[in-house]
Amino acid sequence: MQLQVKILYTKREAAQLLSISVRSLDYLIFSQQLPARRIGRRVLVHRDAIEQFARRDHGFIRTSTASNE
Repeated sequence: MQLQVKILYTKREAAQLLSISVRSLDYLIFSQQLPARRIGRRVLVHRDAIEQFARRDHGFIRTSTASNE
């Protein structure tokens, strides 16, 4: 038996793969940080787009440079 790899993921599946909420995924799609396609009523995200987004540096981690004097 051969396992098929999905090419397109639903928003819920993509959010699970990225470990974020569907609402956060909606924001990423809306702000064009994560490309998605609409097929009928469904919004689908390509596997490559998910992987590329996950590998990018998003600058969410901030280091403090202020010194305590």
